Amino acid sequence: MSIRVLLADDDALLRAGIALVLGTEDGIEVVGQAADGLQAVELSAALAPDLVLMDVRMPGVDGVEATRRIVAAGLPVKVLVLTTFHHDEYVWGALRAGADGFLLKRASPERLVDAVRTVAAGQALLDPAVTRDLLTHLVARAPEPPPRADRRLEQLTARERQVLRLAAEGHSNAEIADALVLAESTVKTHMKRVVAKTGARDRAQAVAIAHRGGLMATPGPAG
Repeated sequence: MSIRVLLADDDALLRAGIALVLGTEDGIEVVGQAADGLQAVELSAALAPDLVLMDVRMPGVDGVEATRRIVAAGLPVKVLVLTTFHHDEYVWGALRAGADGFLLKRASPERLVDAVRTVAAGQALLDPAVTRDLLTHLVARAPEPPPRADRRLEQLTARERQVLRLAAEGHSNAEIADALVLAESTVKTHMKRVVAKTGARDRAQAVAIAHRGGLMATPGPAG
C-alpha cells in the first residue's frame, strides 16, 4: 500500500515542488494540500492520510497548533515537521505538541523521501542539526543542577548506551552506523530497544533522558 501524504505549507510553489518529488516515488501518494494549519487539521480528518508534512510557520493556525489538534483528536496520522532554520523556536513547541519528526527544508529530495518513509513506518526522526539545537535550547531555557543517575539508563546494554550517546550528540542513524561499524538497520533496532527500555515516547525523549540522566557525563563504554 502507498504512503498517503498530506502537504501543509502556505507556500504554493514549495508545495508543488514537494508534490513533484514525492509523486515520482513508488509507494508514496500525495492525497491533498493545505495552505494553513486549520486546513491541515480538517483534511487530516477528511482524507485520513498516513502522514502530514507540516510547515511550522503558517498564517492563522500555525503548524504547532495544527499538530496539537491532530494529536488531541486522536487521528492516526504521523506528523513530520518542516522547518527553515534549525534554531526555529517553533520546533520545541512542535515537539511538545507531539510531532513525530523534524526535517530542515534545505534537505535533499532523497533525504525528504527517506524521512517520509521513516516516519510513516512509525520511527521518530530528528534532523541532526535540529537535535543539536533542541539540546542547546533545553540547556538555555532550563538550567539544571548536575545530572543525576537515571535508573532507566542502567537497563541498557553497553552497545545501546553507545548508540544513545551518539544520538544525544546529534548524530543520525547513518552516522552512528559508520562510527560503530554497524548496519543502519541494527542501529534502528538498538534505538527501538532504548526507547522501550527507558519508557520514552520517542527518540527525542530518550535523548533528553540521556542528558538529564548523566549518560553524557560518564565515559563511553568500549565497543
